[in-house]
Amino acid sequence: MAVDMGMPILIVDDYKTMLRIVRNLLKQLGFNNVDEATDGAMALEKARAKQYGLIISDWNMEPMTGYEFLKEVRADNVIKNTPFIMVTAESKTDNVIAAKKAGVNNYIVKPFNAATLKTKLVAVLGDF
Repeated sequence: MAVDMGMPILIVDDYKTMLRIVRNLLKQLGFNNVDEATDGAMALEKARAKQYGLIISDWNMEPMTGYEFLKEVRADNVIKNTPFIMVTAESKTDNVIAAKKAGVNNYIVKPFNAATLKTKLVAVLGDF
């Protein structure tokens, strides 16, 4: 099945510059339907209000981390199957294992570029 380039994508990061960077990388790849949230709690509200084709979330945020947000998404019957990519500055094996156990679809370590993002998106969504 072809990837819907118009699908809504939710990007979550407490750092506005990172939101802008991820939005621009997605735009370079052809995705323009992007919403933003600045913490896990706001993101959870948005994810429950609108059906997203993909969530890309930072790990380190307050008051709700990306990891806690991921666990909430996976525990919610309506949104639990939403593809979820975690972004973090830390490549700690423990974090990767914890995120995998919690049901993350893929993992990106900062800094990253459009090519890296596309590779991760293709792994999760299929080729586009």
